[in-house]
Amino acid sequence: MSTLLSAIRSLIFVLVLVVTVIPWALAVLVLSIFRRGDPVYWACAGWLKVAIWSARWICGVRWRIHGMENLPPAADRRAGVVLLSKHQSTWETFAYPALLSHPLAYVFKRELLYVPFFGWAMARMDMIHIDRSRRTEAWNKVLAQGKRLGAMGNWVIMFPEGTRIARGQVGDYKTGGTRLAIEAGLPVVPIAATSARCWPRKSFLLRPGVVDLSIGRQIRPEGREPAEMMREVKDWIEAEMRRLDPEAYADPPPAGAAGAPVRTPR
Repeated sequence: MSTLLSAIRSLIFVLVLVVTVIPWALAVLVLSIFRRGDPVYWACAGWLKVAIWSARWICGVRWRIHGMENLPPAADRRAGVVLLSKHQSTWETFAYPALLSHPLAYVFKRELLYVPFFGWAMARMDMIHIDRSRRTEAWNKVLAQGKRLGAMGNWVIMFPEGTRIARGQVGDYKTGGTRLAIEAGLPVVPIAATSARCWPRKSFLLRPGVVDLSIGRQIRPEGREPAEMMREVKDWIEAEMRRLDPEAYADPPPAGAAGAPVRTPR
C-alpha cells in the first residue's frame, strides 16, 4: 500500500511539474526579450522552488542543510567559487538554485537545451552548456566561461562524477572542476547530497524522507595540482556521504569524519 501511495503522489508531482513548466517557461522567454542576467535566472529559480516545495508537500521529500556558513556571504556578490557536488538524482539539480541565495552557473550537456520548455528556458540563462563528444572544445569552453562567470561573482557548479550515481555507489571523480578552480583562482566548495534516499536516479517514484545537503569548508587552489585537489574533494564528499547515509554503504565513515552544523528539516 505504501508503494502504491508513493506512486500516486509521484504521479501528481510529475503532473504539477508538467502543468507549471509550460506557462513558466513561456513567461521566461518573454522576459528574456527585455531583460537578461539575474532577472531571468531568478525567474527560472522560481519554478525550481515550486518543484522542490511540490515534492515536499505532495511526496514528503524534506531537506536539511549542513554548513551553509561555508559559502561566501550573500552580501558579497563578487565572491566566486566552484561548487563540486555529489549527484544522485534530479532533486539537487532543482534544489540548489531554489535554496542558495546567489546565482549559479551549471556546467551541463547541451542536449538538455532541446527539452521542450524546460530546456528553452535554460538556454536563456548565462550557464555553460557543452558538447561532451568534443572533449577539448568542451574543456576550453568550461575554462573560458568559468573564468568569466567566476570573475563576475557567479558560483560555477559541477558534478565531478559526470552523471547521477546510484545510492551507495562511488563514481569516477574527474578533475575538470579542480582544473577550473586552479586556472581561475577560485576556491572549491565540496557538497554531499543524499537525494537518492528519496528520489532514486532514473526514476520518478519519490519516497518520503529527508535529503541531507552538507556543504564543506572552502578549499583554496593556490599551489595545488588538479588530481591531488580532487582527491581531497572526493575523500571529504565520500566520507560525508557515509556519515549522513550509513545504511547505504557497506563500509563506515572514516574515523574523525565530522559534519557541519545542521539546519532543521524543511
